[in-house]
Amino acid sequence: MAGKFELYTDNAGEFRFRLKASNGQTILASEGYKQRASAENGIESVQKNAPEDARYERKETSSGKWMFNLKATNGQVIGTSESYSSVDSRDSGIESVKKNAPDAPTVDLT
Repeated sequence: MAGKFELYTDNAGEFRFRLKASNGQTILASEGYKQRASAENGIESVQKNAPEDARYERKETSSGKWMFNLKATNGQVIGTSESYSSVDSRDSGIESVKKNAPDAPTVDLT
């Protein structure tokens, strides 16, 4: 099974999406959107920007873990990773997004 996007509504009624790898692990999550169309546009933006290494902001958290943001061409964050225990794990997460996102189907859970 390949990766997939899941479109869902959170407890506040906002639309969100997450990208899951083939093993079911969430590798990227969005912010909340008031409009469904905005979340769908966010998915399209992830698909478009995921292959570009320069779009990834690699960061260390205040607790000493590692994470990344995927940014659109305008610099806006369009997806955020979980926290990883090592730089290598974070970089593997980036590679997974690059591999899975461009052709991932969207599963509507709303």
